[in-house]
Amino acid sequence: MERKIIHLAVGKPKNLTLPSNKRMMTGIEKKLVKKAQLTMNGFDNDAPHNLKYHGGADRTVCIYPYEHYAKWAEMFGEELQVTAFGENLIVTNMLESTVHIGDKFQIGETVIQVTEARNPCSTIEKFNGIPNLYKAIRETGLTGYLCRTITSGEISETDKIRQIHQESHGVTVAFCHEKVLHKKGTKEDFERILAVQALSERYRNQVEKLIKK
Repeated sequence: MERKIIHLAVGKPKNLTLPSNKRMMTGIEKKLVKKAQLTMNGFDNDAPHNLKYHGGADRTVCIYPYEHYAKWAEMFGEELQVTAFGENLIVTNMLESTVHIGDKFQIGETVIQVTEARNPCSTIEKFNGIPNLYKAIRETGLTGYLCRTITSGEISETDKIRQIHQESHGVTVAFCHEKVLHKKGTKEDFERILAVQALSERYRNQVEKLIKK
């Protein structure tokens, strides 16, 4: 199974005019690049705007599966713009159902580790101007996921993606969405997620709050 980059993109926060003609300061808009330098704190020339909910040392790379774009086009009757979800890497053969929290991938000079099942935000719908997109993303769990940098370096859009470590605990991104995002988890499910050492601090805090309820 070949994993590869379809698009590589970066972008800093800017004041965008949205399809609704409203203006919003956001880092969701990314521009396609041939190469990008990944540091321990994220890509050069890339940053979120709202640091309360985005970014951090264990959330430096946002990945989105290329296969989902065809599903959205079929569902909404129109092609979504490239990097519609504010992702850095659009990739093949790395679906939420097969990628585990803690899995490691080598891309070019870099190594990254999956840390979090991405929680979608309403900015995605505002940015794309497609009614009910946010609801659909939440319901389907086709959100992509976040990673931390293990080894910094340069990534090129032509680089192959090689998995160098796969976790055996069964806590995939899709599992996290079923138990946390869709609120179907038991105390045992939450404890199973928390047992994954690679989990991001933000997501760990979210799951710990669910256990206390």
